[in-house]
Amino acid sequence: MRVSLFSTCLGDHLYPEVAMSVVRVLRRQGCDVDHPAGQTCCGQPAWNSGYPAEARKVATQLVRAFADSEHVVSPSGSCCGMIRHCYEALFEDDPGLRREAESLASRVYEFSQFMIQVLGVGRLTETFPHRVTYHPSCHGARLLGIKDEPLALLAAIGDLELVPLPRAEDCCGFGGTFAVKLAPISIAIVDEKIAHVRETDAHYLVGTDLGCLMNIAGRMQVLGVRVEAVHIAELVDRALANDAGHAA
Repeated sequence: MRVSLFSTCLGDHLYPEVAMSVVRVLRRQGCDVDHPAGQTCCGQPAWNSGYPAEARKVATQLVRAFADSEHVVSPSGSCCGMIRHCYEALFEDDPGLRREAESLASRVYEFSQFMIQVLGVGRLTETFPHRVTYHPSCHGARLLGIKDEPLALLAAIGDLELVPLPRAEDCCGFGGTFAVKLAPISIAIVDEKIAHVRETDAHYLVGTDLGCLMNIAGRMQVLGVRVEAVHIAELVDRALANDAGHAA
């Protein structure tokens, strides 16, 4: 199966190790993975800030970069949500580009969604003997409807202890530019999220969206909370490395 990685801005500039984890895991599942060089931002920051012309410019580049891709997989439910639910409005005055955008929307998947829905992952040989809790990101859960897939993927990993996060569906306070424009409110929201994380006594907080994980991890560092925030692809990749070490 041919898969193209949409690494996203945060993945490209701040979390390249997560993008590399996505590639390693997908290759382990037998996928042929490429990374189209022409890809750029999905346009979400400009779109959400009220600059549709600027959003349309970068979104056009993204649509054309993945024009020939069979499947497109991303470590960001937020960016996938932008493509699936906002591109129709973004390109409403350009029928040609709208058709191209709709085609891309039908082929783009968040990582855990692709692993469960398309690859049909059931049980992994990898192990991760640690206590883990899961934060469902707003855009992934509400825009894409990603609810069971991350939990199913975590359940597929041997020896992983998954602990429910109290009030899990509450926002982490990031919201892109919201965290910048309304910082005091954002901090209050993320502090509440971290309080619930601490209740679980988990060693790891896992999520599907780098923006949320960045926000929570940054605040936990400030507060001295010793819980590691990791993307679900990175966690699966670490389990893969454990399995390889045991095999050796």
